[in-house]
Amino acid sequence: MKRPLSIAPPNRKPRIVIVGAGFGGLAVVRGLSSVDAEITLIDKQNHHVFQPLLYQVATAALSPADIAAPIRTIVKERKQMHVLLDEVTGIDKEARTVFLSSGASVDYDLLILATGARHSYFGNDHWAEHAPGIKTIDDATKVRRTILLALERAETNRQENVESRDELLTFVVIGGGPTGVEMAGAIAELTRHATSMEFRYITPKCVRIKLIEGGDRLLTTFPEDLSAAAKTSLEMLGVEVLLGARVNDIDATSVTVGEDRIPAATIIWAAGVQASPAAIWLGVEADRAGRLVVGSDLTVPSHPEIFVIGDTAAVIDANNKAVPGIAPAAKQQGEYVAKTIRSRIRGKNETSPFRYRNFGTLATIGRKRAVVDFRWTKLKGFPAWFLWSTAHLYFLVGFRNRFVVGANWMWNYLTFERGARLITGLDRGMDVQADGEDLVTKQAA
Repeated sequence: MKRPLSIAPPNRKPRIVIVGAGFGGLAVVRGLSSVDAEITLIDKQNHHVFQPLLYQVATAALSPADIAAPIRTIVKERKQMHVLLDEVTGIDKEARTVFLSSGASVDYDLLILATGARHSYFGNDHWAEHAPGIKTIDDATKVRRTILLALERAETNRQENVESRDELLTFVVIGGGPTGVEMAGAIAELTRHATSMEFRYITPKCVRIKLIEGGDRLLTTFPEDLSAAAKTSLEMLGVEVLLGARVNDIDATSVTVGEDRIPAATIIWAAGVQASPAAIWLGVEADRAGRLVVGSDLTVPSHPEIFVIGDTAAVIDANNKAVPGIAPAAKQQGEYVAKTIRSRIRGKNETSPFRYRNFGTLATIGRKRAVVDFRWTKLKGFPAWFLWSTAHLYFLVGFRNRFVVGANWMWNYLTFERGARLITGLDRGMDVQADGEDLVTKQAA
């Protein structure tokens, strides 16, 4: 039996509301560019951020503006598009109304939820204060400040308190997926070259980087030989990889793994995600990660007017396989939803189930080191790194960002310098003296 079409009456344009301007949300926007409808795009940030490169902001390889673009700039050519800087607090499914934190509300005929995910600490939410994850520009700049301050304070410490210096120069990354692997490799390259080239009293031998993974190997979505290659590459960079290691506690100065306490001033979380509260807004079924369980057409059961995509949705595609929570999948879902909506507005109700096309999985470990799985072939080392770089440049939003990021990567490759090593956001009470200089002014170019 066909579902009824959920579109506007003939005397007015359809009202389409998209919540979230990530990869999935923007894919819907692009797909609806030719649709005669009133479209509202809601996001709590005024910019779209290319999340796969946030770790490079956190490790001073790129500046925040290099991987972000204002939402209004992205959609400026779409005259029927309304952009709201606001946050959703609830949804009335029967009245078809979205409620916002500002007190406003927006009515819809069709609703697309592409609200992404946040960090999951598996019931230990108090760890978040001491082990931040990286999902936003603010998260990345906070982690960058923590890493750079640790280096500066260790330099100030010199040999006066070896125990304190060792704690400052110990960096712990929790989670052995692509984010954790990329973060650990980037920290290793940053600290190794900075300490050997620009600091006087600390050396690469002083730095300890630990990557903690609860499973028996890194990058579990990759073939075992590529996982092993990633582990070898990290170890060549000086990263200590701890497999089968369970984190029992995290505090301001340490991580407890099993019964061992690891003192560390910088702890970064990359171990799990939790979907946005969209399931709570709708009062519908969710899986253990908080993702809405949707149908084969990416709609909420019994509500064909509500689509859920990206990290917010638990999707089993037409191949009877779980769709991963990655950017390409979100973009494909957004394109599928836009196609479905165009079909509905034309008066048709025939759509095939969503089918995810896996074009490959990529992860970088550092300079000239990466792994790529295309299923039909596998790459590692420099060819994989070059392909990873090219793919990420291609998917960045806007020519300016592609050009700037490409130029920065080329400069970094040739000189080993990282031009975004700025310590910002310090309170006056946090300032530290180093060689007679205020740390805020001691910013290495």
